[in-house]
Amino acid sequence: MRIMVWIRRRLGPLPFRFMLAWVILYYYLRRPLARRASQRYLRRIWPLHAGHPPRGLKRLVLRHFWAFGQSLMDKVAAWSGMPLDVRLEADHRARLDTAIRSGRGGLMLVSHHGNLEICSAMSETRDDFHVTQLMHTRNAEKFNTLLDRSTQRRGPEIVEVSEITPATAMRLAERINAGGFVVIAADRVPLADTGRTRDIDFLGEPAPFPEGPFWLAALLRCPIYTLGCVREGDHHRVTFEAFDDTAALRRRDRERWRETAMQRYAAWLTEQCRHYPLQWFNFFPFWHTDER
Repeated sequence: MRIMVWIRRRLGPLPFRFMLAWVILYYYLRRPLARRASQRYLRRIWPLHAGHPPRGLKRLVLRHFWAFGQSLMDKVAAWSGMPLDVRLEADHRARLDTAIRSGRGGLMLVSHHGNLEICSAMSETRDDFHVTQLMHTRNAEKFNTLLDRSTQRRGPEIVEVSEITPATAMRLAERINAGGFVVIAADRVPLADTGRTRDIDFLGEPAPFPEGPFWLAALLRCPIYTLGCVREGDHHRVTFEAFDDTAALRRRDRERWRETAMQRYAAWLTEQCRHYPLQWFNFFPFWHTDER
């Protein structure tokens, strides 16, 4: 990875793409679990995207791997200060400006669709946009190490957790009360099998989604937003939308709210995948019917 970062920074995009093609081909050939996960996902999403089952599935899987490889380099490029064409449309920019000016902060629900590190890197461009990224400890350590070695730049503030606890909520509440925003992915089950998942319909079949982000959202009593970033050709398009506000949520209503909120989140993720099917970067068995 460090060699590829050096090639991208020093030699430019064409040598990088040549090297990336060989790396992606290697992983495609050597990671059967990831190939199967991609195939199962594409079989589910492609009829929603194109109106027919996937044709040339092996080629689509390879394109899926290629999109993932591009996203990894885009992450590092964002934190290295390399020029990236990032577009935030006027209405989405207005929502973000309003949310920042309110001083209330908030929780941003994201997913493993697209490239959210580019969104986090946007916080470097304005002094009033403070972002804290919630990440599982093992992933956070790897990500921080890669950033430190490859970019020599300040990365996002990352809160490392293995599970969401009341202590975690208190720590994050301090950041939100100070007007900051906490970013958390809500489409990946916990590293440890704690049982805190709920089966939600996703692409026509029940799949386990983590309850933790929504438990946290109810506890923090703050505005909630969805944040997305997808690659469109040579540029990235960022979306920022209001999702809910739990400030007035009563304790007795939390359980019902969590269930409906998780269903709405899954519907939002479905739309993201329908429009950009090759940019959901989950390469592990996701549905209950998937074989490992």
